[in-house]
Amino acid sequence: MKEYRLTQEGLKMLQSELDDLVKNKRKEVAERLRESKEFGGDLTENPEYEHAKNDQAFIEGRIEQISEILQNYIIVENEIKGRIDLGAVVILKDMDDKKEKKFKIVSSIESDPEKNKISDESPVGKALLNKIAGDTITVKTPVTTKTYKIIDIS
Repeated sequence: MKEYRLTQEGLKMLQSELDDLVKNKRKEVAERLRESKEFGGDLTENPEYEHAKNDQAFIEGRIEQISEILQNYIIVENEIKGRIDLGAVVILKDMDDKKEKKFKIVSSIESDPEKNKISDESPVGKALLNKIAGDTITVKTPVTTKTYKIIDIS
C-alpha cells in the first residue's frame, strides 16, 4: 500500500475538498441528473445528461482518490532545520538572470506552480531535497538547464 507524504496544509486542503465533494458536489450533480431526465426522450441523445454523468464519474473518482490518500498518509514537515524537505520555503537565485524566486516544497498531491508550490518530485524539487543554504544546484528540465543558488530556507 502506498504511503502519501503531505504537509499539514495539504492535509487540511484534501479534507476540505473531500467534505465539499461529499456534501455539495454529489448533491449538485444528482440534481442535474434528475432535471435532465425530466426532459424525457432518449437519454443517449441528451447532452446535459451525458455531461452530468461525466461530472458524476469524475466526482466519485476524486472522492475515492482522496479517501485512499487520507487512509494512508504521513505528515512531513521540514523537520531537519536548515535542510530542505517537504514544507520548506526556499528562496533561490537564478544564476542566469540573477532574479530571486521563492518556492514552497510540497508533495505532488499539493503541487500548485501558480502559487509557487512545487512538488518534491519535480526536477527542481528533487534537486533541492536535503540541500542547505549556500548550495548550488543544476536542474535539467525538458526545455533547458538552469542553475540556482539556495539563498534561504525557512
